[in-house]
Amino acid sequence: MPEKAQIFKHADQDGRFRRKPSAFRDSISRDPTSKFPAEKDRYALYINLGCPWAPRANLVRSLKGLESIIQLITCDIKLTKEGWLFTGRDGSDARDPLYGFTKLKDLYEKADPEYEGRYTVPALWDKKTETIVNNESSEIIRMFYSEFDDLLPVELREENQPGGGYYPVHLREEIDEMNEWVYNTVNNGVYKTGFAATQEAYEENLYPLFESLDRLERRFGETGHGPYLFGDHVTEADIRLYTTMIRFDVAYYNIFYCNLKMVRYDYPNLSQWLRNLYWDGGKVRNGHAFKDTVRFWAYKYGYMRAKGRDEPDDKLIVPKGPVPDIQPLDDGEVFKGN
Repeated sequence: MPEKAQIFKHADQDGRFRRKPSAFRDSISRDPTSKFPAEKDRYALYINLGCPWAPRANLVRSLKGLESIIQLITCDIKLTKEGWLFTGRDGSDARDPLYGFTKLKDLYEKADPEYEGRYTVPALWDKKTETIVNNESSEIIRMFYSEFDDLLPVELREENQPGGGYYPVHLREEIDEMNEWVYNTVNNGVYKTGFAATQEAYEENLYPLFESLDRLERRFGETGHGPYLFGDHVTEADIRLYTTMIRFDVAYYNIFYCNLKMVRYDYPNLSQWLRNLYWDGGKVRNGHAFKDTVRFWAYKYGYMRAKGRDEPDDKLIVPKGPVPDIQPLDDGEVFKGN
């Protein structure tokens, strides 16, 4: 098979997409004697603006007010045979500001010269020991909830958040249970559907995806479940679901063939939840972080590239719809574009 086709061969030989586990799994701790203690200006978060895993780490960084504590470094949204690049386009840094690298691959190989895995984002980098602490988004966001709290104003600390914080002790078992099925059938389900290489693999993931969306829609219609997944306050479950749902109508529906239903037309409860977070309708979040970390065009362009379209940019046709990218809240607020 020609090399160009290999770049976008996401599915295994049986046509099914299987996500590989993350390789770096250390933790930052508020304990000053730990291997990676929480310190201002010590760590950098590498992301790109397209995929949902890195932006959810960036979202929590913003929700927690960590922008002045953890540096943000952004790759291009176009996946290449060299992995993610620094190009200066579409919100990317022109070069890695720490080392002058042009490829994220170089950062991974600086951390481990014998590394042979995928060069993924998010990647949480320690400037002092010059290594990757962690590249698993679900673990990075939990570090951000509380491990830097001693460096934050008291009102932003996890212990002082309404409802017990983003991962409250009394809800952890329920949140973990929801995370498991939402991840398997929704967060990763859209990829297993969109990257399927056979009709059988496509359909065996498509229908469970929409069964889970139906289940979420019903949940929001139940007493005590709303306006957020676990009641009156945003939790980790909302954060993890949001980064998939904000991409659904604009990218997964058309580009990834997840087209049995649209959120805006077929899931009124789920749509209300999504719009409420995006527009900060409840005025309960820090600095409109749910809206400010979204880039709709990056999703459309990035997923077209991820599906294997290799035309030059001036020849690539990127879907324009739906219009608007996200609908307004009932008060008539209108999205004016990113």
